[in-house]
Amino acid sequence: MSIVVLGVNYHTSPVTLLEKVMIPVPAMSEALRALSNHSDIREVVVLSTCNRTEVYAVAERFHAAHTDILEFLCETSGLSADEITPHLYSQFDDDAVVHLFEVAAGIDSAVLGETEIVGQVRDAWDFAMKQGTARSTLNLLFRYALESGKRARTETGISRSTASVAHAAVEMAEEILGTLSGKRVLVVGAGEMGEGVAGALSRAGTESITVLNRTAARAEALAEKIGARVSDFERLETELVEADVVLACTGAGGVIIDYELMTRVRNGVSTPILVVDIALPRDVAASVAELPGVTLRDLDHLSDWAQRGIDKRASEVGQVREIIGEEVKRFLLDQTQRQAAPLVAQLREVVESIRTAEMDRFESALAAMTPEQRELVESISHGIINKMLHAPSVRLREAAGTPQGERLSAAVRDLFSLE
Repeated sequence: MSIVVLGVNYHTSPVTLLEKVMIPVPAMSEALRALSNHSDIREVVVLSTCNRTEVYAVAERFHAAHTDILEFLCETSGLSADEITPHLYSQFDDDAVVHLFEVAAGIDSAVLGETEIVGQVRDAWDFAMKQGTARSTLNLLFRYALESGKRARTETGISRSTASVAHAAVEMAEEILGTLSGKRVLVVGAGEMGEGVAGALSRAGTESITVLNRTAARAEALAEKIGARVSDFERLETELVEADVVLACTGAGGVIIDYELMTRVRNGVSTPILVVDIALPRDVAASVAELPGVTLRDLDHLSDWAQRGIDKRASEVGQVREIIGEEVKRFLLDQTQRQAAPLVAQLREVVESIRTAEMDRFESALAAMTPEQRELVESISHGIINKMLHAPSVRLREAAGTPQGERLSAAVRDLFSLE
């Protein structure tokens, strides 16, 4: 039985592939059911964000599970194995554990040390638990991963300065334009990413911000937080005409600003416009960049831009890796000790059945005792068993996962005829 991870991310794949493989929230329940229905997959969690789609599983057989997960990704994306495989990475056991810990710590992110990934890892785990596809092994793994990520951000400066995709998008826009002061900024989308963008704009001192969202109440709530203006989503074309900068971050699942729409917007307009699309799937058609006066940036551009910021925090990575190493050791120790727990429980069950049988055999003699005397005998016999089994139980747990542990386990099973 192995812990495995298969996935694609911004390191290995272009945005065009990531958006095809990405699994939206409404489809996640079915995805988990489909994966967990395979006989070689005992537990599964799917982490799907704008930067990665990864399947974490507890596999009975690694190669069989690898095939099942690859087929699932092909079915989900509509791509062939030949199209996905060059971009796919897979790891198992200790390497898979380290990978998840690095993801949670933010050192495997497009923006080094980003803070958003912690919530995304937690949400993926919570969802799988509710669906019943994450149980003892993955629950333990993800709990340790989140604790590791928390330590990394508390004990190091890995998340100092730019530490989110939304923040990085605003900083990239500032660098391209020189300043956002005096610019009319349109934020399309008021979800989690939209909130991050709006907050970063507010901290940057942007004076003119307009928020659009299909659900007006969310746009109004966000605009109130940052003192922005709200407009109806139906007025998208009109608002685009007035904007100098557009930050698109909806969860629409497809293009909302296409070539035809932007052609109408740019008709007769000479002032340039910067469009930053950080949605996945993308909100803005790539062909929009062909129009005069339009500068389009997406997650691929953001990843390249953020690479320069990595150097500022790279000195923290070594310390983060030390923390990850410590947490991985703690996880593996906990995991191996838990592997001894069923044997210890079985041993105690057998010994308790012997104690109970002996109590039953002497029932006629015990019947003559008072309730207090009977309780004292029960207490003494329980105490003897607990003291006799304490040391073997501790030794089994401490030696679990080692050659000595295997020898001790085999000896106990043979001595007590345990299965």
